[in-house]
Amino acid sequence: MKGASRHWVIQRLTAIALIPLTIWFLVSLFLLPGMDFVTVRGWVAEPLNAFFLGLMIVILCWHSLLGVQVVIEDYVHHRGANATSLLMSTFLHILAGAAALLSVLKIATGAF
Repeated sequence: MKGASRHWVIQRLTAIALIPLTIWFLVSLFLLPGMDFVTVRGWVAEPLNAFFLGLMIVILCWHSLLGVQVVIEDYVHHRGANATSLLMSTFLHILAGAAALLSVLKIATGAF
């Protein structure tokens, strides 16, 4: 599979994977007795919830990175600006994903 078609397939697969994860996330939060800090922290601390939340974070960041990459490649025509934008986008997506995963991990392990 060539680069563009592989990119297209991965973006569609991540979109499909996000459907059940988003439904799980919204239904789980809706079923909580409250949205206060202690309740949500307790929900995140449950191992299964932490696992699915981590999975959702990784797939969401990957999907977003792929989408932003397409927009940059389509609309940023200056070679230097294009390369800089792609590099910054990748860095920020990795940083945001790592911060979110670290937060879930800290809550799930009781470090927070």
